Amino acid sequence: MTPFFDHVSFFCAFALWKLDVAFAASPSSIEQIALRWMHIVAGFLWLGFLYFFVLAVNPTLKALDPATRAKTFPEIASRGLWWLRWSAVFGWLAGFRYFMILAKTDAINAGRPHAWGAWIGIWLACWLAAFAIEMALVQAGGPLANSYLSGTLAFFVMAAVAWLVVSLLAQPGVGNRTLCIAIGGGIGTILFLNVWGISWRCQKRLIAWTRALAEQGTPMPAEAAKLARTASLVMQINFWLSFPMLFFMAASAHFPFLSGQ
Repeated sequence: MTPFFDHVSFFCAFALWKLDVAFAASPSSIEQIALRWMHIVAGFLWLGFLYFFVLAVNPTLKALDPATRAKTFPEIASRGLWWLRWSAVFGWLAGFRYFMILAKTDAINAGRPHAWGAWIGIWLACWLAAFAIEMALVQAGGPLANSYLSGTLAFFVMAAVAWLVVSLLAQPGVGNRTLCIAIGGGIGTILFLNVWGISWRCQKRLIAWTRALAEQGTPMPAEAAKLARTASLVMQINFWLSFPMLFFMAASAHFPFLSGQ
């Protein structure tokens, strides 16, 4: 086996030498490729588990009888949601740091090297406000208890905030890459906050209550139905928001259509 690996190593070294491959040596370049790699891998896990729950797990659980569902749900949800929410953390942190680098670069190119901090502050404030409005919508009662109505209103809020963010950040020197990520990353921030701020807060209680029902026969509390509705609605909102998020992420490098004034 040793001669085989020796030949493979020689072939790889020869190929790299002939191709004149030179890896980036600057700390900034290394940081950016590390951030991209972390962001992509974490994003695959994050969206993969999101799609798995929406497209496979939820329909399957609805088809099971109550007793089987009570035994199955806590195990699938506790394991799957662990991967979903922690991949969301790593994916968001890597993306946010990368967005900071892009904003700083555009600010320097615009001759306003310190403006990037204000741009990040405006961006974050707008999307936090969007999340606060969305959270009020999905948890509201009365007419807004209808999932289709509250979900539709949440999408209108996201579209309005995306327009506002681009309007505020489309200043001289700001390029397509930064503006697209301002929208795509903003939607990703909503997905991240939905996971930790709404969905997981509901799901961890539902998991505990369902496990107690299966193991001890403890009845589900009256508020369980509302929490289940909220968690399901937020998961659906994240599912549909992931598509425009992916579009703007890809458009940042492959479809230049936005620019500063």
